[in-house]
Amino acid sequence: MNRTPRDRDTEGRARSARPRDGLGRPLPYGEEGVARQPEGVVRTPEETLVEAQRLLDAGMPFHAHEVLEDAWKSGPREERELWRGLAQLAVGLTHAARGNPTGGAALLARGARSIAPYAAAPPYAVDIGGLSRWAHELADELRRDDTVVVSAAERAPRLRVSR
Repeated sequence: MNRTPRDRDTEGRARSARPRDGLGRPLPYGEEGVARQPEGVVRTPEETLVEAQRLLDAGMPFHAHEVLEDAWKSGPREERELWRGLAQLAVGLTHAARGNPTGGAALLARGARSIAPYAAAPPYAVDIGGLSRWAHELADELRRDDTVVVSAAERAPRLRVSR
């Protein structure tokens, strides 16, 4: 069997070098893609939320998920579910915008469950209540009508309470 060797990163881990579109979907080699978010970046919570919001507003929830995932993996244990839940919300929007309503609804619901324990004392002014409402409303819409077209930029949530 003659297989093409897998793309590898500098540490030898399998990592696709194919370019990606704004929703993180692989494009054919040689096509112009959207720059990927660097992985493993340790940011402050403020930097994380600002960068994730910028990406969400730009219609790039897949990239926002990568930023939030870095916070989930590098943050203090007591905040990991918050960051994981926020990353799940971004991935839920990604799936919805890619035309996968079932996956989108499931991840939106999972993300809302993950952030719910922080509602009584939301850290970093994260709008837990608003995000939960947004996630449940979009998930319900996706379950009711699996033909709905979701614009990632138009449906981007606000991560924090407006100041």
